Amino acid sequence: MTLLMTILVCFFAGMGAGLGTGFAGMSAAAVITPMLVGLLGVEAYQAIGIALASDVLASAVSAYTYHKNKNLDVKNGMVMMASVLTFTLVGSWVSSLIPNQTMGSFSTWMLLLLGVKFLVKPVMTTKESMEAISPKKRVIQSLLGGAMIGFICGFIGAGGGMMMLFILTSILGYELKTAVGTSVFIMTFTAATGALSHFAIGGAPDLLLLILCVIFTLMWARLAARFANRAAPEVLNRAMGGVLTILGAALLILRALGISG
Repeated sequence: MTLLMTILVCFFAGMGAGLGTGFAGMSAAAVITPMLVGLLGVEAYQAIGIALASDVLASAVSAYTYHKNKNLDVKNGMVMMASVLTFTLVGSWVSSLIPNQTMGSFSTWMLLLLGVKFLVKPVMTTKESMEAISPKKRVIQSLLGGAMIGFICGFIGAGGGMMMLFILTSILGYELKTAVGTSVFIMTFTAATGALSHFAIGGAPDLLLLILCVIFTLMWARLAARFANRAAPEVLNRAMGGVLTILGAALLILRALGISG
């Protein structure tokens, strides 16, 4: 029964994380961590490490799928990634100076609100209008956007994937598929860095949990990314909005029931 419960929790955690990653470039930690901690009693630090490790392959495969379909901005993605990583450190430092600053539910609310946003106000920017922005302006926007994302993530410790998608689509004017492709590209490297640091500090994780979460997240992320790249913008907005809204609502319910931290 314990093994069955473990498999079921990892399956549904991987499904939620994989769909969120493939559709929206969401961090797997937003779904996997609370489910492992709340339903299986996994220590939080180890759960985050497992979630980040699951994110690496899922994001990499999703990024490859988006790149193959010409929906990834590698050049500006690299600029934004450097800015995100730098200002994550700055945000963490500033946060350490402010006592009792906690916003644990930020990423969950971000999921829900962003999901509703895609349903109510779809992103219909075209590649033509996106590419009309000058390369110099795009680089500057990537630096500033990355700084904003990194600082917020470092300051409150959550919401990276969702913040990235919001800023790419709503502030930098990215076409939806390119925004998701660029987001999962960046998340591949940030998740790898985070997973390695967690395992180096906290030790090796539970191998069964790690393997199950990696496999299920990868499987669902690949399916979601393939669907997303073939879907019309209207369909993708509805699918993405529905997935994020359901995930956000489910996690808020778990939190209200005291199952999620």
